[in-house]
Amino acid sequence: MGAGHSHDTGQSGTPRNRLLIAFSITLSVFIIEVVGAIITGSLALLVDATHMLTDVIGLALAVTAAHLMNRPPTDRHTFGLRRAEVLGALAQAALLLGVGIFALVEGVRRLFEPPEIASGSLLFFGVVGLVANIVALFVLMSGRKQNLNMRAAFLEVVNDALGSVAVIVSAIVIAAFGWYQADAVAGILIALLIIPRTLILLRASGSVLLESTPPGLDLAEVRTHILALPHVVAVHDLHASQVSTDLPTLSAHVVVDDTLTPEQSAALLQSLQECVAEHFPVSIEHSTFQIEPQSHPGEHITHA
Repeated sequence: MGAGHSHDTGQSGTPRNRLLIAFSITLSVFIIEVVGAIITGSLALLVDATHMLTDVIGLALAVTAAHLMNRPPTDRHTFGLRRAEVLGALAQAALLLGVGIFALVEGVRRLFEPPEIASGSLLFFGVVGLVANIVALFVLMSGRKQNLNMRAAFLEVVNDALGSVAVIVSAIVIAAFGWYQADAVAGILIALLIIPRTLILLRASGSVLLESTPPGLDLAEVRTHILALPHVVAVHDLHASQVSTDLPTLSAHVVVDDTLTPEQSAALLQSLQECVAEHFPVSIEHSTFQIEPQSHPGEHITHA
């Protein structure tokens, strides 16, 4: 009896101007910290600068994704370029993992062979980084809940700020006690901030690319809701996945009794779309339903 679609693929817009400002600030701090790492020889500052580089890339990807994700669908890319967000996150996760492993290995080595560090210069560069990160946090704060892209960018800067705090603390410890291992400890702590985020990014991007069911959506509950609608006798080929993290999709074959009239079929299709859009923690605005009469040839089995 046909298929029904909800074609609203709209997303809450990403404020690209805010991302561009945060990107410019982060890029400037990265350049300053690279110079500082060369001058001071600090591992903590070098790791934080490398971490900052991943955030420069991450924010650049966020800006690019915000642009690409707003491109309209075409015959070649029927959902537009929404998956650019996921591919960018996967690339960033790979880079972060490399940085985290390097920081851990180098940090352990420097615990046993600590180089001399210019604590005054280290403190200066740490303070500069922290101030810049605080400014970037204020720029992104009001938009951080708009979508995943903005939340990720905000978390990037939060981690940068924590890294700058670690650099400052290590500089103070070195100046006060002459304990140069503090720099290595700070580098290791920054690495421990990086690695969990890497695993989260890998898991989230891998889940989307593997077309897993959107987090928070229980297909058994969806099936129960559909079966409770009038005239529905069975549901099969029920599938849910994500084109991007903010575009979940769902499709299903809905078997109905043979007494269903065309008017009732139209009303049922509307009810199905409203059901998956409004009744679950994950609102699915893009849904496809194929309505089949019970006498339709084939097996009407209930499975995902």
